[in-house]
Formats: sequence, structure tokens, C-alpha cells
Amino acid sequence: MLAVACSTGTPAIAAAQTFSYRGFVDLRALVFPQDSPHDDTNFVGDMLARGEAFYRPTSWAQFAFGLDARANSDDQVDTSFQVDLRDRLALRPSVSVRRLSATFTRGPLTLDAGKQFIRWGKTDVITPTDRFAPKDFLYVIDGEFLPVTGVRTVLQWGANTIDVPFVPRFTPDRTPLLDQRWTLLPADVTGVKVMAAAVNLPSDSQAGVRWSHTGSYEYSLSFFDGLDYRPNLRIAVQPKVPSIEIAKEYPHIRSYGADGAVPTRWFTIKGEAAYVTSSTPHTDEYVLYVVQLERQTGEWVLVGGYAGEVVTVSRGQVAFAPDRGLARALVGRASYTIDTNRRVAFESAVRQNGRGVYVNAEYSHARGQHWRATVNAAVIGGSGDDFLGRYRQNSYGALVLRYSF
Repeated sequence: MLAVACSTGTPAIAAAQTFSYRGFVDLRALVFPQDSPHDDTNFVGDMLARGEAFYRPTSWAQFAFGLDARANSDDQVDTSFQVDLRDRLALRPSVSVRRLSATFTRGPLTLDAGKQFIRWGKTDVITPTDRFAPKDFLYVIDGEFLPVTGVRTVLQWGANTIDVPFVPRFTPDRTPLLDQRWTLLPADVTGVKVMAAAVNLPSDSQAGVRWSHTGSYEYSLSFFDGLDYRPNLRIAVQPKVPSIEIAKEYPHIRSYGADGAVPTRWFTIKGEAAYVTSSTPHTDEYVLYVVQLERQTGEWVLVGGYAGEVVTVSRGQVAFAPDRGLARALVGRASYTIDTNRRVAFESAVRQNGRGVYVNAEYSHARGQHWRATVNAAVIGGSGDDFLGRYRQNSYGALVLRYSF
């Protein structure tokens, strides 16, 4: 349906070179060889259809619209079939507006308004300064970015850029479902009812500014004031039922960040750090940083580095924070392009104390202009007291068939 909708009327409009579209349909099969303590589902089927259209009536204006349609065999998708604009559902919406924005450019000034993606930072795996980029974390180690609704003003002169986003409506992370394997529960709660408390999402806005400089080397400074899209968790035990109620609270934070990239003869050195403070009680303050080396040689792209964390104020709050969970780890990524149709890639994270490890291997093969098959396997191991190690029963294999249009 998305392909038909996007292609209607295309030949006449495309002739004027003012309209374009793109999209794909993904069919995904995931196999989990092991049961988790509270989830014995070993096979999950998933479908995602995505279409995006772009209309440029003049050289200084562009309008964009994108739509997603989803289905899932493991009750991860809301089946009300209402078009979702908010991205605030605990489940993935069956139909959602992915993009709805207008872009206006005049000289050095660019204004983006509407539902869009705002990305900051330079490093891979963990990006400490990326504060306008919530994720869908139903699968914790494979999060997809969610759009935000707001206004972004970018002023560029010479080698300098000022980026000022303002997001009046908060979009949180989509966290793992309580009855599925990506939610971590203590071993002694087996047989106890676990419930999610009603969520009252805050109405606070988010704003920030980032100044960046490009040239023989690149660097930037950034500031963010708003809400953390990854929640604190308040756990209440009801012994009479018995049950456990888990509530989400989104703390107010300020983030002071910097990133940079320096090319050398052998590799490019990249670094990124953010100091996060909070006025919300029971919320940690910390520095999250990444140092990495990147090199492209022939058909290889190699990235390796270290992600670290320094907690400056510890307040003992339980939080859902995959970025901090992956800190204090050696991280790496490598990809090799075999030819125009085939590609292999590897990704890994190993905790510095050796108590957690994640390795993912992927092979992708295209056939013709439209079809691509991707096979990947993810292995997770470690001890039960480590962020990665606690997911050791969630190793999986996946097959994805994609038709692009």
C-alpha cells in the first residue's frame, strides 16, 4: 500500500524534478535459542513497511512526509490501527507518522520545523552528546532512533555552524516490555505479578545549542537543557498481592558536551564527552565519554575505542540507561565491502573487567536493484551482575528480507 501511495502521480511530477520518494518493506525472522526466566518465546516474526516522500517546490523550500506500518508475532505492536503521531505508546504503533516536516533555506540560515530527526555527536556505538535522539529499545542492543517534533535553526558561516533545536513536546525512549525477555527482573520475582504504573509524561520542553567548526580537524561544543528520555525506575513491592509495580520518572538534566575529530596519517582520532547534571532528586550526575580510532583501508572500515564513565554524584537511583550500561567497555566495529552486492560487518563490546561481552556478525547480499537479504547473529555472554551479562540468554540469529522501492 505504501509503494502504491508513493508512486501515484510520480511520472508527471518527477519530470519537473520537484518530487521524490523512497521506501522499503522488511520481513524479519528472529530465533532465540534459549528461554529467558520469564519469556519462553523462541521465534519472533516482524514486518516493517516504510515510505518517505519529499516535495521541493522551490530551491529554498522542501516538505517531507514519512509513514511506517508494522506487524509482529510477539505482541509488540499496537493493533488499534490508528495513525500515531506522538511516539509515546509502550507498544510500537501499527501505523505511525515517521516524518512530517518543512525545511526552509535562505543564505546561511536553515529552518526545519515539524517531526524530524536531530542528531549530534561524532562517535559510534555510544554518542554522549546526542540528546535529541530517543530510541526504540524493545530490543535493548538494537535500538532504532525515534523522531522528535520541534524546530531546528542552523546558521552556517564559513567553517562554523550554530545549531539550535527547540522541542516543545517530550518524546521518551520506548523501553522493553515487562513480560518479554529484554526486561531484566531479579531471579526471586519468578511467579510474582509485575505491573507497569500509569505513566504521566512531563510537559517540559527541550532546548540546546551546538557550535561546530570544520576544517583540517573538527570540533564542537554543545549544551542541552531538558528531560532525559531514559527514565529512572521506581520499584514498589506489594507483599499482600504479591506484586511489583514499576514506575517511570523522567529527570530534568543539563548536559555540557564536546566532541572532535583529528585526522592523522594512519587513522582518524575521534573523541566525545558529556557532563550530565540534574536537579531531580535521586538522579546520578556523571561524565560519559568515548575515545576511538577510525581507519578506512581499501574496502575495510575499522573503528575501535573505549567508552568510559565517571560518576561525580551517586544517588542510588535505578535507571534504564543502555548508554551508561555499555560504558567502561572496549567497543569496536568493522565492515568489509566484498563487491557492489555483498558486505560483511562485525560489532562488539567487551567490558573492561571481562564480565560482559556482546558480538554481532552480519552478512548482507543484494540481488538486482530492489532485493537484499541480511543474515546476522548476536552472541551475548557474561555474569549476572553485569549489564551485558544479564542478557546472556538473549543471544539470537536473524534473517531479514528487504524489498526497496
